[in-house]
Amino acid sequence: MTIQLATSMSSGFDGGGRTAAPDPAADWPLGLTGAGERPWGPVQGGGPTGFAACGLDGTLRNASQARRFVAHTLDGWGLSRLVPDTSLVVSELVTNAVQHALDREDREAARGDYPLWLGIFLHPDDVVCAVTDPSSQAPLPRDATVCASGGRGLALVGALCASWSWSLTPPRGKTVWATLAR
Repeated sequence: MTIQLATSMSSGFDGGGRTAAPDPAADWPLGLTGAGERPWGPVQGGGPTGFAACGLDGTLRNASQARRFVAHTLDGWGLSRLVPDTSLVVSELVTNAVQHALDREDREAARGDYPLWLGIFLHPDDVVCAVTDPSSQAPLPRDATVCASGGRGLALVGALCASWSWSLTPPRGKTVWATLAR
């Protein structure tokens, strides 16, 4: 089940959840406010012209759900050319959150809720993908050996994005974000 919040350019995603107009005074998932503030620094080229968010339940199927959500959202914004790279980036960020940021306690506490959130922010010059999870542990890039079956996700994110980083999200957790040029 997903929940979508959208501003001026709704993606119209029907992921089995509900859609709602954003309340500028409400606390939003992803550690943001309806005013379009970004905890990761100054906005390039102005505030967001579009926003969509998807609640994820913390299971391994979330990566494929996130890819579908990204494809539908970007197609709706007329940015189909960004779908391949953005889908890969989001898939890596969501997979990292599911595998490394959720422990057994988080999964049990989240039953019927969304411990992870994926947000897509459309700006005049870039698209920002942000994944929020309940862990305050920093994402750690690894040096994967040639034979390793994992450990390359953040290297892929770094190779495809203009920038990526993370910030703590009070009162609990963090947001890992990546910026892709339009």
